[in-house]
Amino acid sequence: MEKVIVICGPTASGKTNLSIELAKRINGEIVSCDSMQIYKEMNIGTAKPTIEERQGIEHYVLDFISPEKRYSVADYKQDAKKAIKDILKKGKTPIVTGGTGLYVDSLIYEIEYPTIEFDEKYRQQLEKRVEKEGLNILYEEAKKIDPIAIEKISKNDEKRILRILEIYHTTGKTKTQQEIESRKNPPEYEYYVFALNWDREVLYERINKRVDQMVEQGLIEEVKKILKNHHTCPTAMQGLGYKEVVEYLEGRTTREEMIEKIKMETRRYAKRQMTWFRKNKQTVWLEGHASIQDNINKILTTFGKE
Repeated sequence: MEKVIVICGPTASGKTNLSIELAKRINGEIVSCDSMQIYKEMNIGTAKPTIEERQGIEHYVLDFISPEKRYSVADYKQDAKKAIKDILKKGKTPIVTGGTGLYVDSLIYEIEYPTIEFDEKYRQQLEKRVEKEGLNILYEEAKKIDPIAIEKISKNDEKRILRILEIYHTTGKTKTQQEIESRKNPPEYEYYVFALNWDREVLYERINKRVDQMVEQGLIEEVKKILKNHHTCPTAMQGLGYKEVVEYLEGRTTREEMIEKIKMETRRYAKRQMTWFRKNKQTVWLEGHASIQDNINKILTTFGKE
């Protein structure tokens, strides 16, 4: 069975730099595993690696979807599996890199997602209810329907809360039931999963610093440009950092409140990411404060390259 490296962990933990240095050392190529970095034009707020930062390493499933488009976990799995095949055909090592736990699980557990017809009318009804009643009401409904799935979701994650309701409305089954039933096939590849671990306070400081840098680099201007160029961005503008800027542009918060809210929500997201990856028993933990070379050596020892 062919081998694939997975590097995951919370936001701002250093996954990108580690994966690029690893790829340079072992003749690897990178398959992005980030639900927001798939979108074109969304660069600053997603911390998408620039062309220069990629250092000539080929990246897949990155920067290729219009912000107007919807993109599902099933879409990701299909695109990521194709990328892995293409990399292996070149005789190179695939390195799946990112912090979207659902995307990681779709690969390492070979989860099959049934085709669910998208009910545009029902989605519009849910979105109108969010406006009138508030997202918390729908969060509580989703919690009653699927308490296991809701544990992994923030109370502010509109996209995933509505998805739980949509799946149940369309299929009569919960999202959790769907996933249990879908894990029938063994994984196609042997996945070696690594995650970066940081002391919580140090990680939170890294997150705060990154948010300040994003604002300095032009996050507000990036959001303005996307809103100007696209009629609607149903999923993309729900992304962390983007929805808070939209609230600011609509006059619902001050600039300072916007920045503090992005920091707070990002810290909460990082905490949920850590919880998610700890549930995966095959994860090998790397110390974030260790040098990149030390972590690469640990990866290669485990992977069997050294």
